[in-house]
Amino acid sequence: MNDNDRHTGDLDTALAAALSTPADDAVLARLHDRLVTQAAAEGILDVAYTVVDSPVGPLLLAATTRGLVRVAYAREDHDLVLDELGRKLSARILRAPARLDRVARELAEYFAGDRRAFDLDLDLSLSHGFRQLVQRHLPAIGYGQTRSYGEVAMLVGNPKAVRAVGTACATNPLPVVVPCHRVLGADGSLGGYIGGAEAKSTLLHLEAA
Repeated sequence: MNDNDRHTGDLDTALAAALSTPADDAVLARLHDRLVTQAAAEGILDVAYTVVDSPVGPLLLAATTRGLVRVAYAREDHDLVLDELGRKLSARILRAPARLDRVARELAEYFAGDRRAFDLDLDLSLSHGFRQLVQRHLPAIGYGQTRSYGEVAMLVGNPKAVRAVGTACATNPLPVVVPCHRVLGADGSLGGYIGGAEAKSTLLHLEAA
């Protein structure tokens, strides 16, 4: 058994022992905070997550040591998103809001109309190839501006890849922060959006105000 396995086992044992006896919410909260602190100190907390309220509904935020890796709308099913992160990144996932304080603060500033660009470290490892290329270029579309899928295709140097741009936007793992909502159909229609048409419209109206 290696050190990481031993530490993970210790955490599991502590959690099981605590849950086997009656405890109020405050005790469980303190236990959880202790587990998060211990996991982080021992280098076995690979993905931290929290959920914040927003004008477009609850948003799940997840981060690795490299940066913000996922923003998920409630319609995506947060439990399924966490399962996906466990499969694709690491099973060492804990709710650790403090690790995402800066992300939560910048999102709150954005929704309040006080922030026009995010200044966050991003982990784009959930996307690859052309999709990641498109997602890296999306922040070049400024606050309050929009571009068509065709214009984004030209921006990334592949004018014929309009449908591929649409797929890259539809599978963007970091909506809001990586602004795929600013990409519209050639006729100005909303097009698809991971958060739904209402959320996309809300973001566009926020930035137009």
